[in-house]
Amino acid sequence: MDGLSAMLDGPRARRAFLLRILLDPPWCVRLEDEAPLSVTTVVRGGMWVCPDDEEPVRLGAGDVVVWVGGDHWTIADDPGTPTQVVIHPGQVCTTVDGHVVAEEMAQGVRSWGNTGEGETVLLTGVYQLEGEVTRRLLRALPRTLVLRADELETPLVDLLAQEVVRDAPGQEAVLDRLLDLLLLTLLRTWFARSHAGTPGWYAAQGDAVVGPALRLMQHHPHHAWSVAELADRSGVSRAGFARRFTELVGEPPMAFLTQWRISLAADLLLEPDATVASVARRVGYATPFALSAAFKRERGISPRDHRRAGSQRASALPTARPEKMHPPRKVPSSAL
Repeated sequence: MDGLSAMLDGPRARRAFLLRILLDPPWCVRLEDEAPLSVTTVVRGGMWVCPDDEEPVRLGAGDVVVWVGGDHWTIADDPGTPTQVVIHPGQVCTTVDGHVVAEEMAQGVRSWGNTGEGETVLLTGVYQLEGEVTRRLLRALPRTLVLRADELETPLVDLLAQEVVRDAPGQEAVLDRLLDLLLLTLLRTWFARSHAGTPGWYAAQGDAVVGPALRLMQHHPHHAWSVAELADRSGVSRAGFARRFTELVGEPPMAFLTQWRISLAADLLLEPDATVASVARRVGYATPFALSAAFKRERGISPRDHRRAGSQRASALPTARPEKMHPPRKVPSSAL
């Protein structure tokens, strides 16, 4: 398992918010939902991405923007168009003066906008909860990540556009997995850029000494790894291995392993049937007490409290379920 796959293998989208957006100009949407990560693709037409403290960026058909972190930002048909709609935490949609417009702008199954056709059509997928394993990955990404259509050789955008409006059993799970695949493809393309600022743990995957050791730890976190065994598996001395690992990855081998185990544990603890004991075994701790002590030392919270908080956040999340989408109504002039 390579580093990027490992980082994304655990924290899969759960009830991700996916929506097709249909817009005729003039339009301007302020995004204040503070989600940890979102992916927005231009299917037809174009839009401007307007961060608060950076120059606007124009996107055309086939282009994609990945927004990382909870900062607020704006998308619009033109940078000069005044804000008309604001998306708040929980995907609550209002006008600037606070009037809720979810029903007025509903356009069918997982579709939303100020028109039924749309000069501009967007697809957006929002990861509403930070998957603990992806923390290291998210820290390695810029806040605004733009990929152009000619960089992306994938059928996933077209497939997601087809599937997002389908109303079928198990469709939310299908959309979650498609969003994960699209995100993985986007990040792989981004990291392949020479100027992308590839993080040490990712670049080190290709190193003849450090790469195999990283894959061993990522794929077998339950094993009682030591620096000596990892060095032996890599065919170098203990001192040489530790020095090269720290130089390329940015932290010593055992520090990386601890962070990896705790990150995995944080994500696994959110699974419905998981127990502290079962998670401890899967990530390399001999007892639940050992995992609890390490988890609290690294995260400042017990595994049980972490799981309880995660369950509360997940239960509060909205979803763009077909049965919750209303028939389209005429949008009042105060909206768009």
